Amino acid sequence: MLPIDHPAIQYAQAPLDDPIARLDKQLASGKVKLDFRSGRLGYLPSVLQNLGVNSDSQLLVFSKTSFQAAKISPREPRALFFSDDVMVGSVPGGDVLEFTAVDPRQGVVFYTLDMHQSKQPRFDRRDACLQCHQGPATLGIPGIMVGSVYPDSMGMPASRMGNPVTDHRTAFEDRWGGWYVSGTHGEMHHRGNAVARDRERPSLLETRGTQNVTSLAGKFDNTGYMSPVSDIVALMTFEHQTRMTNLMIRAGWDARIESGKAASDKIDSDVEALVTYMLFADEARLHDPIQGVSTFTKTFPERGQRDRQGRSLRDFDLEKRMFRYPLSYMLYSAAFDGMPGIVRDRVYQRLYDILIGKDQSEKFARLTTDDRRAVLEIVRETKTNLPPYWTAATAR
Repeated sequence: MLPIDHPAIQYAQAPLDDPIARLDKQLASGKVKLDFRSGRLGYLPSVLQNLGVNSDSQLLVFSKTSFQAAKISPREPRALFFSDDVMVGSVPGGDVLEFTAVDPRQGVVFYTLDMHQSKQPRFDRRDACLQCHQGPATLGIPGIMVGSVYPDSMGMPASRMGNPVTDHRTAFEDRWGGWYVSGTHGEMHHRGNAVARDRERPSLLETRGTQNVTSLAGKFDNTGYMSPVSDIVALMTFEHQTRMTNLMIRAGWDARIESGKAASDKIDSDVEALVTYMLFADEARLHDPIQGVSTFTKTFPERGQRDRQGRSLRDFDLEKRMFRYPLSYMLYSAAFDGMPGIVRDRVYQRLYDILIGKDQSEKFARLTTDDRRAVLEIVRETKTNLPPYWTAATAR
């Protein structure tokens, strides 16, 4: 656990520059107004539009794992939407919309917006969320995570089974307990769409009809939602992004808090963890193709920077691995550029050594020569402010 009140951090006091903080300033000045839609959606469509968050990123979680837990169940799932630097949570019939936004320096910040119509809606910061969102699951800093629980028929997680955090390293069969999952995945099985009927045996999930689900019709009344699905590709992308965000912020905080040799050693450790994750070195293999059911698989890559050959780090593979080119698209995020220079420089050096083949260690054995060359070429042509040795190598 890192101290959020450390003089180098001042999590609760330092000025913020995240998507929600910026939108709130626009609301206060009158430059932006939120439209209110009657019914259960309220401000949600307008908020998504103003934040640039696509509705096809919708994920549905029915486990009671929010401070609005009393209103969440398999019949009333919580909807989540995300972009690279913001997440929006909506509970139909809830009192507030929930938000997490990434400040490049301060990391993940939590907010709510009253769902009731107001003459001047404003966002409220909710540091109380750190009771669940700062701990081992978030690398000791305020962060976000995807959990996989054993829910009962009402969505209540079995506490004695724990709440394991999942990301792209997690075995497919251990993912998404307590989530709805829409899409096909061949013979691979996950924990989604299932509940335990017997509270005394929570690990015995009722799995009949829970795999390769392309429609959630009959599971819940979708009239209060932006979409009737919970896309598997969006869910996998969000999983990857959560830990990636936490790793970047943790590395930045460590560099600002530590000093001397301890700082150098800690930075090296953080950088190695970050680079390993960025390169998908320990990604769980896919044994069958993945196919989503929404437009997310199309719209997500369309937002990517492309090289002269039309390649992007946001291009999906979904046959044997998640992305076609194994380097995280979060390289382009404000959180990456916001890391202290000493951290960012070491990340660039490690990436370069691996991509040019200088580092041929077993850890990165999955990266073929073609993978390394393609990623190197894409980054050189699409990432600004690279160290000079990256571009000098292009000329040679």
